[in-house]
Order: sequence, then C-alpha cells, then structure tokens
Amino acid sequence: MHLTWLGHSCVLLSGTQKVLIDPFVPEGSVASTCPDIVAVTHGHHDHLGEAVALKKPVVAIGEIARYLQSQGLPAEGTNIGGTITIGGVSFTMTPAVHSVGIDSPAGSLSGGAAAGYVIRMDGVSVYHAGDTALFSDMKLIGELYHPDIALLPIGGRYTMGTREAMMAANFIGAKTVIPIHYNTWDRIAADPVPFKTALERTTDLTVKILRPGESIEVTPS
Repeated sequence: MHLTWLGHSCVLLSGTQKVLIDPFVPEGSVASTCPDIVAVTHGHHDHLGEAVALKKPVVAIGEIARYLQSQGLPAEGTNIGGTITIGGVSFTMTPAVHSVGIDSPAGSLSGGAAAGYVIRMDGVSVYHAGDTALFSDMKLIGELYHPDIALLPIGGRYTMGTREAMMAANFIGAKTVIPIHYNTWDRIAADPVPFKTALERTTDLTVKILRPGESIEVTPS
C-alpha cells in the first residue's frame, strides 16, 4: 500500500482500494486522485472539502452522513467506537477532542462529533487522528488496534502542537509517525524537524516528514 500526503490533513491510501481522507487541499483540487472511498473526520470546511463534488461513497459520523445523503451521495454513517467495512476496507471511528459543525452553503449545521479513524487495508493499519487535542485514551487506540502508521496534527492553535504530538506518538506506539495539519496557513505554522529529532532521539519511533504530494510505501509491521 502507498500513502500520499496531499497537504493539510488530506491523505490518500492506495492499495486494493483508493481511500481519500479529508478531501481538502488549500490550493487546487483532489479530484484527480479518483478515490473509491472518501473518509471525513469532521464537518469543518478544511476537512469536508470536496466530498460532495467527488460524488464517491463517503464514511462519516451519522450527522455528516445524513447531510451528504441529502446532497445525493452514497454516504455510510457510523459513530465513535464503531467499525464499518466497505470494499474490503475496514474503518474504525475513534474519538477526537475538537469542535464540530458542518460548514455548508446553508450555514453551520450539526456535525455530531469530531473523530479519527483506524483504517485497515491490505494488512496495514493506519491511524488518522483527525483534528484533536492530546487525550489519554490514545493509549487504548495503540493497545487495541496496533497501527503501523500514525498521522498526527502538529500545527497547534486548533489542534495539538508538537509537544503534545510527541506524547500522543508515545501513547499510540505506531512505528512510523507522519505529521499533518501544519503550515497550511500562518496560524498553524510549525517546524516538523525538531519534532522528528526529539521523538527519534528519545524513542524507537520513526518520523517521516512528507512534502505535499509525496508518497511512502507502507507494509505491515
């Protein structure tokens, strides 16, 4: 399986299926990725993104799924702690500590709750934390699901920053950590290099700093 960071929180997993998480990039479009399935962590515009325009099956919390169904999409609703399998890909919805709301043309609608995902495909387990603060139950995510990759926000202000993300990485225990949700705008500016240096110096974890559009190959650990 290949993992591509497209920018901000948008990640493409390419294997048996093409799974696009949080289909938003600050400039341009993600339409060329041609995903089979879209997963949305919460309803803010920089995560819901192009979900409607892509017209692909979407996995989301129930409130967002119902909104997308009203827009004509084949959306599948789930909730925190639940697991749904589509096309052989398993999506387990995990908690995230963040504000909610669906940014829609009609204004802000109820967005249920913010979430993350543990996604399993082709023997690989990927944890996308979504927009979140640090919370101690990340330990349970590591103990229950043993992700191979952890995608963690580091931009601060609206999510945890690098200090909190270091503790999150230790809680989760994924051998590879990829920072996301940073440097999109000045308000979430962060330098991932000290994060990488400190985490690799103090643990046996590896931090992969990707440029937007860059991919890595992921194999089961």
